Amino acid sequence: MRLSTRNQLTGVITDVTLGSVMATVKVKLDGGEQTVTSSITREAAVELGLEAGQAATVFVKSTEVTIGVE
Repeated sequence: MRLSTRNQLTGVITDVTLGSVMATVKVKLDGGEQTVTSSITREAAVELGLEAGQAATVFVKSTEVTIGVE
């Protein structure tokens, strides 16, 4: 597979939580303790067969990045 998306982060799925319509997927990134959480449709999570322990690549494609601090 070849993609134009430049921001690609590899890791392992640590948790998949299926809701009635949406799902959250947590991916622990390789080389550290950072975790990325993504919200996708439940249908997509089921079709992809996502489960904990599975290797995955996170693709970040956005025109905005928000940072907040207190």
